[in-house]
Amino acid sequence: MEKHLHHVRQHPPTIPGTESMSLLTGHAFPRHAHDQFGIGIFVQGSQRSWSNIGSVESAAGDVIMVNPAEIHDGLPLQGPRGWHMMYLNPEMVMGELREQPQTDNIIMRPVVSDAALGCAMRALFNEVLAATPDPIAAEQALLLCLMRITRYHAFTAAVREPLSPAITLAKEYIDDAPGNAISLSMLADLCGMTRFQLIRSFTREAGTTPHAYLIQARVRLAKRLLLAGHKPAGAALSAGFADQSHLTRAFRRQFGLTPGKYLHAML
Repeated sequence: MEKHLHHVRQHPPTIPGTESMSLLTGHAFPRHAHDQFGIGIFVQGSQRSWSNIGSVESAAGDVIMVNPAEIHDGLPLQGPRGWHMMYLNPEMVMGELREQPQTDNIIMRPVVSDAALGCAMRALFNEVLAATPDPIAAEQALLLCLMRITRYHAFTAAVREPLSPAITLAKEYIDDAPGNAISLSMLADLCGMTRFQLIRSFTREAGTTPHAYLIQARVRLAKRLLLAGHKPAGAALSAGFADQSHLTRAFRRQFGLTPGKYLHAML
């Protein structure tokens, strides 16, 4: 059935500091976040997703973007949808755009309909998906996309409403050591709240529950460990998962493919 259609291809790295993938899927992605910026173009179907400005919809031809640590999800509308996505390390983005105005801490808009940017994005992925990619052409195509995004489709971090001190503390505690044993009671005590108050406040401000945020942080840690050369079983335990199978399920829910398939493409 169409809702079970799920094809994800992780592409070999073409540009340093980036990861690229193509998806055609009816899969609903739960709320999660990435360590990187993400820029992509929808090529088929449509979806509704959560973003830093609330719920948005995207369709074929739209450019989609996500910021580091931004909570988002993806729900298909009227069947499977397809898109290409590139994730960029924040250091790489800021380094390349340091001479551009107002890029100290840019926040990209989640969905834009911009014919010129769409054309530039298609040119970028044509280079990335080529049988023999040309790194220089791909890098130039990426920079042209970023220049247009930062000029027309981004704003500064000052616009974002800050989290409360208590929820900031809870998030930082998780982010600092997601592989540790962390309980709801521990976080509630840290924030000076009851567990119910913590869940309610965290979900309202962060867009997801404390437990879901912890799992996301553990998946991102496991991903970094895998890229650093750790075996999947060891990465799972170091990231706080009970075993490799728990990591595999969480990794696939968040990124759409298993750790093994991800590593096969990246290494």
